[in-house]
Amino acid sequence: MKKQKNRKEYQGSVAENFSGKNLGYQAKKSLGQNFLNSKPALEKIVASAYLSSADTVLEVGPGKGALTELLLAKAGKVIAVEKDDRLIPFLKEKFKQEISFGDFLLVHGDILEFNPASQNLSQNSYKLVANIPYYITGIFIRKFLSEVAQPSTMVLMLQKEVAERIVARDGKESILSMSVKAYGTPKIIGIVKAGSFTPSPAVDSAILAIESISKDFFKGFSEDTFFELLKAGFSSKRKQMLGNLKKIEKIPTGFLPELFQKVGIELNARAEDITLLQWKKLLEAMEE
Repeated sequence: MKKQKNRKEYQGSVAENFSGKNLGYQAKKSLGQNFLNSKPALEKIVASAYLSSADTVLEVGPGKGALTELLLAKAGKVIAVEKDDRLIPFLKEKFKQEISFGDFLLVHGDILEFNPASQNLSQNSYKLVANIPYYITGIFIRKFLSEVAQPSTMVLMLQKEVAERIVARDGKESILSMSVKAYGTPKIIGIVKAGSFTPSPAVDSAILAIESISKDFFKGFSEDTFFELLKAGFSSKRKQMLGNLKKIEKIPTGFLPELFQKVGIELNARAEDITLLQWKKLLEAMEE
């Protein structure tokens, strides 16, 4: 009954947000803040996480709480990490009731220094939803995909160009796309125009979901070994991967052509044309 009652209250406060109330805070450029003020986009983010009352959500950068309200209406618990000192009192007051019920926990801190285990979050026990500052995108994704306590799903607001690189929309892979696909399945949910934010960023954004997150890909070899090989393969993008891998001293040069043929990689292939499965087969063959 408590959750049903709260959902009505959340819907009411969301309506207040979009009628222009509670908007007294100016975005901090130093924190890369762009507040999302499109209700359809916010609803699409929440829908993409497929939340139920059994879910715990880790929200990054709740800002003024517009997305937080929608998450609280669907999930069992929301843990939000906010770095901006100014917003902590505001959020504590806004979600005073939810905090008292234990539905909402506000953590004042830097998400890049946040340890999920500090809030009893274990592998696949939570879903991560974030409208992150774009300047921390790469390090943020690496941090949570490589965590011991990985989320089961990540739904992120990213620059459109970065999201398209992650899913390799042009058919060409990159270190970024392979790094993400080794841990989960990325897909673009929708495009969000720059005018949907306050202040408006210089580029359009995209909602990206990374689903089925795990470390199953790394069975038989280490994450470090994979990323060492990946970085070497992409070290000179225009060159053939065979030549790039010769830079790894511990791999006998004459051994590589045989390995490539064994796993079905063309000798003149570039790293951007190699599939994740081929990378895996190559690593497995190297470990034999």
